[in-house]
Amino acid sequence: MARITARKQVTRLTVGAGATRTMDTLAVEEPLEIRVGGQSLAITMRTPGNDFDLAAGFLVSEGVISRGDEFFTARYCAGATEEGLNTYNVLDVTLAPGVPAPDPSLERAFYTTSSCGLCGKASIDAVRTKSQHAVLHDPVVVDPALLATFPDLLRQGQDVFEKTGGLHAAALFDGRTGRMLVLREDVGRHNAVDKVVGWAVKENLLPLTGMVLMVSGRASFELTQKASMAGIPMMAAVSAPSSLAVDLAAELGVTIVGFLRGTSMVAYSRPDRLGEGDPPASTDASTDAHSHASSSTSTPTPVTIGTRP
Repeated sequence: MARITARKQVTRLTVGAGATRTMDTLAVEEPLEIRVGGQSLAITMRTPGNDFDLAAGFLVSEGVISRGDEFFTARYCAGATEEGLNTYNVLDVTLAPGVPAPDPSLERAFYTTSSCGLCGKASIDAVRTKSQHAVLHDPVVVDPALLATFPDLLRQGQDVFEKTGGLHAAALFDGRTGRMLVLREDVGRHNAVDKVVGWAVKENLLPLTGMVLMVSGRASFELTQKASMAGIPMMAAVSAPSSLAVDLAAELGVTIVGFLRGTSMVAYSRPDRLGEGDPPASTDASTDAHSHASSSTSTPTPVTIGTRP
């Protein structure tokens, strides 16, 4: 865990009791440059660890790959130091033979901060990446009582957060059995999700039909989009979603559950996957699922199970 956490001297103050000097454990934040075939694609600020997962998940989010067999390998390259040393902060991905290289327009104009997974996008249109894995007709139904157990399981698995208090977490759960398949932590919530998706890429599990993405913070537009790109039909968060996240979820057929705390939760889209309400009307298979998602779920029906905090 040497590169994941760092020890720093701090001053602790208590009103009326003075100050003391002590050591504290902090989460590490370092840049990672992601290259594909030797060409730079993006620089993201992240917590070191599971970098191959992060790169694979990022490529899914950007629409470069959509299946595990399209990701061939990755390796660390020498860093940008005068000595040319390997800093483990530059990663070069090799795509499988026949997989097109990323379009040059995808190259990020500047680095992605740990708080923004969309920074550097060249245009608003580029934000709305279209998924190869439509989730509109994913038939999964998750027992609300089972879903209510996910936040505690997520918290119990946050080993680095326990030491630092400074990391986001994301985990992938089987919506039918409640089994947690993988958990990842990072200073950036979008990175944590990319690491989870990247793990699934390496396990050749995409699309993630019947799965639930559980996140430790809020449900944002970018996380909703990442779930859609991986074929995840449901995302649950301990905090609130944004309005744009709910709009996108309704358009794509993703179930968004927010304020998941204790036995209480709020379904903002597709409540039928929690046994509440009716699913969208069935559509002609010959018609694009994305356009039907827009028309059939453009007005989400919030459903509260329990009491909103």
